[in-house]
Amino acid sequence: MAADRHQAGLKILEKLTTDAYQIQEQVLEDILNRNAGTEYLRGFLNGQCDKQHFKKNVPIVTYDDIEPYIHRIANGESSDILLAEPVTGFYRSTGTSGGQPKLIPSTAEKDKGALFQTLMGSVMNKHFGDLDKAGKSMQLLFTKPEIETPSGLLATTATTSIFKDSGFRNIVSMRYTSPIETIFCSDINQSMYCQLLVGLIQRDEVVSVGSIFASAMVRAIKFIEDHWEELCYNIKTGHLSSRISDSGCKNALSLIMKPNPDLADSIENICGCKSWEGIIRKLWPKAKYIGAVATGVMSQYTAALDFYSGGLPLVSSAYVCSEAMCGINLEPLSKPADVSYTFLSNMAYFEFLPVKKDCLTMFLDQVQFNSVARQESKEMMSSIEAIEPVDLVNVEPGQCYELVVTTSAGLYRYKVGDILMATGFYNNAPQFQFVERQNVILSIDAEKTSEVDLLRAVTKAKALLDPLGFLLTGYTSYADTSSTPGHYILFWELKMKESNDMKEPDPKIMVECCSSMEESLNYTYRMYRKENIIAPLELRVVKQGTFDALMDYYVSQGASMSQYKGPSCIKSKQAIKILDSRVMGKFFSVETQF
Repeated sequence: MAADRHQAGLKILEKLTTDAYQIQEQVLEDILNRNAGTEYLRGFLNGQCDKQHFKKNVPIVTYDDIEPYIHRIANGESSDILLAEPVTGFYRSTGTSGGQPKLIPSTAEKDKGALFQTLMGSVMNKHFGDLDKAGKSMQLLFTKPEIETPSGLLATTATTSIFKDSGFRNIVSMRYTSPIETIFCSDINQSMYCQLLVGLIQRDEVVSVGSIFASAMVRAIKFIEDHWEELCYNIKTGHLSSRISDSGCKNALSLIMKPNPDLADSIENICGCKSWEGIIRKLWPKAKYIGAVATGVMSQYTAALDFYSGGLPLVSSAYVCSEAMCGINLEPLSKPADVSYTFLSNMAYFEFLPVKKDCLTMFLDQVQFNSVARQESKEMMSSIEAIEPVDLVNVEPGQCYELVVTTSAGLYRYKVGDILMATGFYNNAPQFQFVERQNVILSIDAEKTSEVDLLRAVTKAKALLDPLGFLLTGYTSYADTSSTPGHYILFWELKMKESNDMKEPDPKIMVECCSSMEESLNYTYRMYRKENIIAPLELRVVKQGTFDALMDYYVSQGASMSQYKGPSCIKSKQAIKILDSRVMGKFFSVETQF
C-alpha cells in the first residue's frame, strides 16, 4: 500500500514538472476567474480575466501595500475584499529573518498541503526506503498559542496549523516519538525537555531526527549537553523531573516512562565522553538522516551539525514560506550548499523578478558554512531591475530572481522577499537555490552589506579558529550608529570541539578575525573604512547559551520555535541588550590595508 502510494506520488511529480507551463496557465486562470470580482482586483481588471490584462494592470506589491486589506478582514469586514473564498484564519510569519510578523490569509483548502506532503514523502522514500515501517522519527516540533483577531478569526503560525490538523494528530503516535501533548506544551523548555527525554527512551526505534530549521536542532544538542545527567536520572528511575509542571506533558510521559537503568547507563557513557563529535549518531544509532532546513540563513548552523552528526546526511527537504508551498528537494542527499528546490507548478502562480546581481559569484561565495569561500569577493548590486518579471518556465539558469506569487488565498503579484538563483530544470520545471532574504542588510553610510556578504566574511574569518579547536555555533550583527563614525558589531558564540569547558580565545587571533571580515566585505565598505567614514569593525564574543536566550526572546515576542530563523542582522534594542549582557570579550579590527 505504502509502496503504491509513493510510486503514485512520483508519477504526479513527473506530470507537474513536465506540464509545468500548462498547469501554471490553468492555476492563474482559475485564480482570476474566482476572484476577479473582489474589491482589490476589480479596480485593476475591470472584468477582464486574461493573463495579459493581469500582467499589464495588476501591480507587483509588498506586504505594506496589502496590509490595509488584510487588517480590514481581521477587523471583521467580508473576505471578498481580497478573495471570493471565505478566509478561515491567518498565518503569522515569524518575522525573525527579515522584518516584522505578518498576517497571511488562509482558507479551508487543504488539498495542496496534503499533496505537497505526499510528494515529499515519495522522494524521501525513493532515497531512504519506507522508514515509517522501520521505526519512528524524533522530530522536535513546537507550537505557538493562537491569537484571536477582532473578527473572531484566529491567527497562528503555519506549523501550528499543521499540527492542529486532525490528519497530523491521527499519525503522530505512529510516526513520531513526541506525544502530541509535548508538542503543544506552551513552555518551550518543558516541551524540549520532554521531547528529548522520550526520544532518548525510544532511541533504538529512531530512524531519523530533525526539526523544521537547523537552528532548533543545534539548540536541542546544546540542551542535552546541559541536562543529560538529569535526563539519565529520569530514565534510570522512571520518574519525571520536578522541572516539568505542564499537566499534559506529565500525563503523556507517565504512560511511557518506567525504570530502565541499563538504558540510562548507556546514554551516560555516551554523553560523558570528552568530545561530543558524532553525538547524534551515537545517541540514535539507527538514524538514517537529520531532517532540517539548512539553506539560506540556516547555513550558519551546518558546521555545528556536521560536527555533531557523525556523518549523517543533513536533509533540507522543501522550500516553503508562509505565503505558499513552493518546491521540494529531489536530491535529499545533496550537501546543504548544493541543494536546489524544484518548483511545483500547481502550488501557486509564480513569477520571478530578475535581480541585478553577480549571482553566480555570490552563490559560489555562499558555500557551506564550514568551508572557506574560494571565490574572489566582488561588489554586487542588489537593486531590482525595472523590467517585467518572467514566468516559471522562462527563468534562466545562473540568474537571480526575487520570488513573486499569486495565490488562491488573496495574494496577487506579491513579493515574498526571497532571492533565489535558478540552477537548472527538472523536465520543464525550474530548480532554485535559496540565496538570501531581500533587504536584510547592514549599512552605516552608502555601503550595503547583505546576508550573503556577511556570511562570506564570517566564513572566511572563522576559519582562523578551526585549527585552535573552536566551533562557531551562532552569529548575528547590527550597525551601531550611536557614535560617529558608526561601525559594524558582530556577536559570535563559540564552543570547544573537544570539551564542554570554554577557554578564552587568543585576543590576537580575534583581532585577526575582525580584520579578515573587513577584508572580505565589499569595495564600498573598504573604501569608507579607509577614509574613516566607517569605524573599525567590532567583534563581541558572548557566553555559551546566549543565542538560546536570543531565541527565547523572539519566541516570547510571538515567533514560533519551529519556524525560528536566527537573524543574521538585528535591530531590536531588547535583542541587542540580551546579547550585550552576555559579552565575554570585545575585539576590534586594527588594519585598513585593503
